[in-house]
Amino acid sequence: MSTASAGAPEGRYGRTSDARADHRLKILGGVLGVLFLGLIGWFGWHYVGQNEISGELIAFQVSDSSVEVHLEVRKDSGTSGYCTVRSQAENGAEVGRADFRFTGSQTRIDKVVTLRTTSRGTTAELLGCHPS
Repeated sequence: MSTASAGAPEGRYGRTSDARADHRLKILGGVLGVLFLGLIGWFGWHYVGQNEISGELIAFQVSDSSVEVHLEVRKDSGTSGYCTVRSQAENGAEVGRADFRFTGSQTRIDKVVTLRTTSRGTTAELLGCHPS
């Protein structure tokens, strides 16, 4: 005795609904993968390509009401921007913070700036440089 099968013979009537759904999921996965890679690429370009100003704190000298800070800034020619510097007291409280602007066609700027403080600071810290 033979047993009758419940489904249609394989390959006789085209794709089944499961095969169509699998094909659609593969296409959707491919599209989403390409979009994800494009998004990662855009974020990478924006982070690396748009970072036009970098700074380095070379030295600082503390007095009772100010801190002299020696900054070295590297930037693209013609780009303007600012660097944020802060000073803290011995107990960790912030006693001064200021933005120092840099403009012009120079690509390397070596400058000593004065940060006024509310009391004697013990540190100078470069928080970052940003294009404006």
